[in-house]
Amino acid sequence: MTQYHERFPVGSLVKIESRDVLEQFERTWKLHNKLRPEQLAYAGRVVRVVRVGYYHGGDVLYELEGVPGNWHEECLRPPE
Repeated sequence: MTQYHERFPVGSLVKIESRDVLEQFERTWKLHNKLRPEQLAYAGRVVRVVRVGYYHGGDVLYELEGVPGNWHEECLRPPE
């Protein structure tokens, strides 16, 4: 069985990447769970991870407190 490992466990604080990074991800990501336009407004915010899930194939998806949508690890980083 495949082992999945998240970078940010539930309860972790994360910083959503800058708007530039999110727009680049939005343009280039062609698979599941694309960013929605309303998610771009949350660029740069520090929020808490409330749920971690895995897309078939191992991509980690995060739900963030008070922020809509699912988030890919590429769109998040540790807070400064």
